[in-house]
Amino acid sequence: MRIAVSGSIATDHLTVFPGRFTDQLIPGQLDHVSLSFLVDDLEVRHGGVAANIAFGLGGLGLRPLLIGAVGTDFGPYEVWLKDHGVDTGGVLVSDERQTARFMCTTDQDANQIAAFYTGAMAEARDIDLAALVGDSSADRGARPDLVLIAPNDPEAMVRHTRQCRELGIPFAADPSQQLARLDGAQVRDLVDGARWLFTNEYEAALLLERTGWTQDEVLDRVGTWIITLGEHGARAERADGTSLHVPAVPDVPVADPTGVGDAFRAGFLAATVRGLPLTAAARLGCAVAAEVIRTVGSQTYEATPGRLLANLTAAYGPDATAEIAPHLGAVAREGGDAS
Repeated sequence: MRIAVSGSIATDHLTVFPGRFTDQLIPGQLDHVSLSFLVDDLEVRHGGVAANIAFGLGGLGLRPLLIGAVGTDFGPYEVWLKDHGVDTGGVLVSDERQTARFMCTTDQDANQIAAFYTGAMAEARDIDLAALVGDSSADRGARPDLVLIAPNDPEAMVRHTRQCRELGIPFAADPSQQLARLDGAQVRDLVDGARWLFTNEYEAALLLERTGWTQDEVLDRVGTWIITLGEHGARAERADGTSLHVPAVPDVPVADPTGVGDAFRAGFLAATVRGLPLTAAARLGCAVAAEVIRTVGSQTYEATPGRLLANLTAAYGPDATAEIAPHLGAVAREGGDAS
């Protein structure tokens, strides 16, 4: 099964504030906040939601197609992604703008304040999904079995979702960070008909506010709604009343939370395309997420079978490990490290 990931490709600029943001907020003064944080430990890393998810899928033995827009500065990053199993054939290179920038500061409680410079991402709306992966594309083998619509230029997100419907390609909706930018009509368009819907807990509430739908009305329009819960793991909901909660891997040292949700999505989708059931998919997602949170940056981890199996055993026991282990063996055969 082939997965395409449409969304942002960016460079992450990550800093650490050695205090708490909440200590700097003065009650009664929040209507005109003006703050500057003296930060430590600047790290410049590869990032962007779509690129992070594609990197994770590549590390799990798949060959995802990455779809997005970048600047002419993308060369070294492209080599990195190709070396980690990502097909960059869907990437448009802008002649006018640089690759997007994500600038994020994390405090000692793992709270984050971030800004995102769009850059070349604004041209993602010019990418024609039908020409790239449709029935008329030059390479019929490029047609994906699932397209994940991740945060991107809003017009690109809407266009690619509509094209998935027109082409009859199943899609997953991951509006996440862009929910603050999207209007109600856009969010409803992105969600309706998705096989999978991904949000975190705050984004779930924001999605309901934006759409004007109840949770049941959302579930009537999607296959499964996956809600990540940070240190509490993830929850899955379906319209038939199916609901499950999978706890996170315990006692994981937190180096940097950036990209943890993206890693969960990669692990979850890699499990589903290999035929694993919903609970096992969420467990693998949590196991991959645990590797990301140990490292600084969203593409510096190695999801080796040995590490993932250790996470699975620690969190869910040997039976869960036995269910997933044969599928991680495929990762080792396809280029992963079995240690």
